[in-house]
Amino acid sequence: MILLQVNQLTKNFGADNILTNIKLEIQTRDRVALVGRNGAGKSTLLKIIAGQLSHDSGEITKPKGVSIGYLAQNTGLESELSIWDEMLTVFEHLLQQEKQLRRLEAEMADPSVYEDEDRYQRVLKEYDELQVTFKESGGYQYEADIRSVLHGLNFASFDHGTKISTLSGGQKTRLALAKLLLTKPDILILDEPTNHLDIETLSWLEGYLQGYPGAVLIVSHDRYFLDNVVNQVYEISRNRSKKFVGNYSKYLEQKALDYEKDLKLYERQQQEVAKLEDFIQRNIARASTTKMAQSRRKKLERMDLMDRPQGDEKSASFAFQIDRPSGNDVLHVNDLTIGYEDGEAIASHIDFSIKKGDSIALVGPNGIGKSTLLKTLVNKLQSLSGDFKFGSNVSISYYDQQQADLSSNKTVLNELWDEYPMRNEKEIRTVLGNFLFTGEDVLKPVNTLSGGEKARLALSKMMMEKGNVLILDEPTNHLDLDSKEVLENALIDYPGTILFVSHDRYFINRIATKVIELSTGGSTEYLGDYDYYLHKLEEQEELAALEQTNAEPVKATQQKQSHKIDKEAKKLERQRKRRIEEIEEKMTVLEGSIEEKETLLCDPDIFQDHERVQTLNDELTLAKEELDVLLEEWTELEELVEE
Repeated sequence: MILLQVNQLTKNFGADNILTNIKLEIQTRDRVALVGRNGAGKSTLLKIIAGQLSHDSGEITKPKGVSIGYLAQNTGLESELSIWDEMLTVFEHLLQQEKQLRRLEAEMADPSVYEDEDRYQRVLKEYDELQVTFKESGGYQYEADIRSVLHGLNFASFDHGTKISTLSGGQKTRLALAKLLLTKPDILILDEPTNHLDIETLSWLEGYLQGYPGAVLIVSHDRYFLDNVVNQVYEISRNRSKKFVGNYSKYLEQKALDYEKDLKLYERQQQEVAKLEDFIQRNIARASTTKMAQSRRKKLERMDLMDRPQGDEKSASFAFQIDRPSGNDVLHVNDLTIGYEDGEAIASHIDFSIKKGDSIALVGPNGIGKSTLLKTLVNKLQSLSGDFKFGSNVSISYYDQQQADLSSNKTVLNELWDEYPMRNEKEIRTVLGNFLFTGEDVLKPVNTLSGGEKARLALSKMMMEKGNVLILDEPTNHLDLDSKEVLENALIDYPGTILFVSHDRYFINRIATKVIELSTGGSTEYLGDYDYYLHKLEEQEELAALEQTNAEPVKATQQKQSHKIDKEAKKLERQRKRRIEEIEEKMTVLEGSIEEKETLLCDPDIFQDHERVQTLNDELTLAKEELDVLLEEWTELEELVEE
């Protein structure tokens, strides 16, 4: 069932065109991601769909009765109620039904009701009907739903009588998300729902959205999250929208393939146009060939000429260099306790060492002290006990997730230039240009910049510092997906040492060579990326479960059988993957052959040879039929491999 259609939608802010002829369709159970650069108009489109913003032209249609729930990014829940009472407001209709049931029960308990048969039957019928309605509406489930959502969004340790007004901004944002999830609208619209969520909570939200009974429309810069949740992607680029089927990774693959295909079609058409124009020019004046030339001129006039396909919009471009290498031993942390100035400890018994060239991800739930540890290491906070020591020749560049130092009235140009006054203006502008600050952008006051712009400015300052150790606290916050990729590539090529905190699991997988898990009782080191860390956690859980149940011989036999089945399954999967590679090679050869034959058919000399044309057409038909068969087999195998 179609829940929502957006057709030919246009939005302008003054003279600036934000969205043009946007098309979008949402059906039941769709999981749709809206992607594009910061400033592309994604949040604007969500607000228009949610009815919070008007549009200039086009239409939005949805069936009567379809409900929409919308959560803007960084929207906190403001209320004087307690956490539990605020969640109960979602189920006000059930609370009223429950009161009505209690009233009817009290009435039925009155002995006088039995003296009036008509009254007794009326009350009994009303009670039965209301009880069925109450049950079907979730009347016996809503309290469990509240507890489940609050637990999933990391409110399990909170007293549910806690006043919402006493919570932090991030906690209020999570609570706003909890309330929206409990309302269960037909279309759930979420703008950056992964902000303020730790990795464990992110995993819970992924599972919840995968099983959500309605449709979901999401804007997020978390690729790991998008890959696990969405099945469609709409890209907003150059004010227009384009639909892709599949998750975010599939979207990237298809986008690259579409660009290559469109570029080939464009180049082939340009070659054909050049040949036609050349033939017309050489033959239009000759009496014997003028009719042929006129015929080709008409063909040229009738052609629907393609525009050259546009590649990706301009991305930031930068690299981190170092002035001099550090010693081999970069940092040694010994029995460190971290916390606040009032002496309250957050985490203790922290022990780890960092060697030159390490790239270490610091993970753990929100509030465990990851940012506090980084601030302690860069001397922004005092340690409570224990010690840490940096090695020789270590020079640190620190990135603060709050960009607390970027709040001045200076222009972007002066913010950077004042720190490097010996550089000329052209050099400073070049650096800023690499971070997408061009033209008048460099004259913006720093305190008016968006979160993404401040992040890019902070990164530009880090690049100029040329430190040999980067300490990064949530460096991908506020960055769009393209900027994240540029940052990843810069960090992968960085010749120094990295210690970072991030909730972006895709980012951790690309950057980390080690993972350090922080807990209240200390730190645990894992050699590998985030997926390896998850694998080791699962192994530990399995071992703990085996020890607890004292696995019987029968279980051992079952495990052997399971291992054998798993081995066979992996063998079959390898065979399928080899077959997929064979098919892709054959398809590449066939596509090249088809392209070559289609090019030949455009040749005027061959075009006049009817026998040659017939032979080429027959070969083309056979090649296309074979390609279709291979494509069908490839699709089936791909689906099996993905399962």
